[in-house]
Amino acid sequence: MNLAWREIRHNSGRFVFTGVGLGLLLGVVLSMIGIYRGMVVDALTIARTPDVDLWVVEANSRGPFAESSRIPGDTREAVARMPGVTAAGSVTYQSVEATAGGRKMRLYVIGYEPGRPGGPAEIIVGRGLGRSHFEIVADRSSKLVPGDVVTFGRDRYTVVGLTAYHVSSGGDPAAFVTLRDAQQFQAELDPAAVRLQAARGAGSGSIDTVSAVIARLAPAASVEAVAAGIARWKHLSAIAQADQEAILTGSHIDRARRQIGLFTGLLLAVSAVVIALIIYTMTMEKLKQIATLKLIGAPDRTITAMIVQQALALGLIGFFMGWALIVAIKDIFPRRIVLDTDNVTQLGIVIVAVCLLASGLGVRAALKVDPATALGG
Repeated sequence: MNLAWREIRHNSGRFVFTGVGLGLLLGVVLSMIGIYRGMVVDALTIARTPDVDLWVVEANSRGPFAESSRIPGDTREAVARMPGVTAAGSVTYQSVEATAGGRKMRLYVIGYEPGRPGGPAEIIVGRGLGRSHFEIVADRSSKLVPGDVVTFGRDRYTVVGLTAYHVSSGGDPAAFVTLRDAQQFQAELDPAAVRLQAARGAGSGSIDTVSAVIARLAPAASVEAVAAGIARWKHLSAIAQADQEAILTGSHIDRARRQIGLFTGLLLAVSAVVIALIIYTMTMEKLKQIATLKLIGAPDRTITAMIVQQALALGLIGFFMGWALIVAIKDIFPRRIVLDTDNVTQLGIVIVAVCLLASGLGVRAALKVDPATALGG
């Protein structure tokens, strides 16, 4: 006789309903993990898209993603002449509010030089930039399609192509324009930056500033040696690609990581309490049957196994229901949900541990039952 199996057979509706409720709770846990993984993947996608080895930014800056960086546009020529550099390109990054089809949207605008590093990794619909002005390639999450017109400030840009999974760490869809266009409307939308650059000696009204210069190195070149050479120019810093990614994951989204981690921990604690209360309640309802088992000589380990099996069945049903739910609806979330097999497996192991821990309350109540209770009225 197996009490866990009997509970499922004779109270199947209640058991399944309880599993569905627990599945919704564990689905939220999975979504939190997926949102964090999505934030990391999104942030790294933008940084990895140019496929470069080195980021040259303003001195004492941690790069264009973690904080503001402004360097003269002619820095690219100097970097391109460095030994070991095979290609260099200037890029700008800025979040801009635009208008398309009568609706406002927030875009993460990337300005780059066509033919140089910095452009989109892949065009999934349409084509890349073909003219030097007023064309844009947007991420499909912006809901734009080729032929749409997007207004930045006083200028109108035509969407000519779409990319996929190019969004900022804040979730804004990326939009690629030529460097000249990006500098132009950057100056129009933020004249204070132009005044600051003029005050630094770049010339009155100059808009030839960029967020970073990115460089690809020859296979035999040393990233550290090239970076050390650039660092001798007192107004510049050089950051290796691996360090740029570490800044993004370890600093730029660190607060979000900790907040999501805390929320996930609280949800797991709530799940453990819910499972413990459910198992305890189910155990208390079967005290007479448990007493009968003790009376006929059933060992404690058999009773313990029955309760643990019931807890594991409830937890695993909830886990797989929550997993199936998130997989089914993840595409409707406003942020990207990434569920790696490793993350799902680790959470499954945690749920098993939580179930084993939560069953302790029911096991304790069962082991304290007096066999003589079975003879009562």
